[in-house]
Amino acid sequence: MARLKEKYLQEAVPALMEKFQYKSIMEVPKITKICINQGVGEATSDKKLVDNAVGEMTLIAGQKAVAVKAKKSVSNFKLREGMPIGVRVTLRGAQMYEFLDRFVNVALPRVRDFRGISDKSFDGRGNYSVGIKEQIIFPEIDIDKINKITGMDVTFVTTAKTDAEALELLKLMGLPFQNQNN
Repeated sequence: MARLKEKYLQEAVPALMEKFQYKSIMEVPKITKICINQGVGEATSDKKLVDNAVGEMTLIAGQKAVAVKAKKSVSNFKLREGMPIGVRVTLRGAQMYEFLDRFVNVALPRVRDFRGISDKSFDGRGNYSVGIKEQIIFPEIDIDKINKITGMDVTFVTTAKTDAEALELLKLMGLPFQNQNN
């Protein structure tokens, strides 16, 4: 069993039950999936960038990433419908907990001038998104083989009904949020 899944069951569930006065253990929010996506804007001129992004994202997530194709043609961006313009991967189950563990304990501490992640990026339904400016914070990426530093978005999808419940869940799972008094 993944370390964070154990932590969720032994520490987070009892703490959330006590704080929000749930009547059933099934009411306790949990993380259902983690979605990682990366837009590759320069892919309109260089097709290899999407292939490189797929390879990097597969290394980071530990699961095969998929190229995302444009839904509409936009002449100003030299974009035609069906062109690959991004990469995404959705993690669930054991791989999700494994990625979350690496994200919290290895990747985030490697961010330059890191003081915690913002607690303002909730969507009102208990889901949280965080943007990463550089993919090189992940130890799986070999810096020497990188030709372009790109960012990505990581979205934590939870079963929480409110942002307060989701914030408490993610704090208990180890995400380092900024102090509110700064």
